[in-house]
Amino acid sequence: MALLTLSRSSVGLPGRNLLLTLPALLLVVFFFLLPVAILLSRSVTEPTLGLHNYVELLGSPTYLKIFYNTFLVSSLVTIISLLIGFPVAWALAIMPRGLSSVVFAILLLSMWTNLLARTYAWMVLLQRTGVINKTLMGLGIIDQPLQLVNNLVGVTIGMTYIMVPFIVIPLHGVIRKIDPAILQAAALCGASRWQALRMVLIPLARPGIFSGALMVFVMSLGYFVTPALLGGTANMMLAELIAQFVQSLLNWGMGGAAALVLLSVTMALYILQVRLFGAKG
Repeated sequence: MALLTLSRSSVGLPGRNLLLTLPALLLVVFFFLLPVAILLSRSVTEPTLGLHNYVELLGSPTYLKIFYNTFLVSSLVTIISLLIGFPVAWALAIMPRGLSSVVFAILLLSMWTNLLARTYAWMVLLQRTGVINKTLMGLGIIDQPLQLVNNLVGVTIGMTYIMVPFIVIPLHGVIRKIDPAILQAAALCGASRWQALRMVLIPLARPGIFSGALMVFVMSLGYFVTPALLGGTANMMLAELIAQFVQSLLNWGMGGAAALVLLSVTMALYILQVRLFGAKG
């Protein structure tokens, strides 16, 4: 009798699980998949049926320059964030637990601060009469103020500041799991600090490196506020272009085409990561 009851309960289990997950599935379908599908369908139906929007988007030098700006800044932000974030994550992993908690809390606090406020703060710091230019001129490093806003330099600086925590967090989790005895064994075998870093630590931390880099690169591709404020219209990026198509020009066809290009790149990068490191990488 007990076996029969167990078998009946196990048969009904998948059905109950489906009912429990049904609200979440409906939420994803109606508030994410359906709007995205409608937007993308308009890219091939407006103003007429066909691929005219994609031909115009990928054939115009103006739009290609925007694609170039987007991928250039995203790549630079990812590389610089990784160069800054890796030492920070390593330092957090080897710090005493109390000090590490304080530094990690400061890092999280910077993420919770309003994005618009942080971007305006960088506008004040980077302008010609800002603290950075005044300090460099006061030290005699430069004679004239540097142009650090309304160009891709300012965008890269502002976005790097915002993206560094998204590199540090996954890297910190991976590095903390590495047994320190492995590095000690490498030192006992005659490896220098550079060799231990290059041949032991970095390969072991590679899943975290790629996960953080992918997160930062994808987020940078679709970032809007910081490039719009620090870059200006002359250095537009893809997210700004999509917003302009949809909000200002009411050109849903071109907006959907640009969004599909952005989504395709994101999915391709995610598939590449899954193939290299698995879904948990």
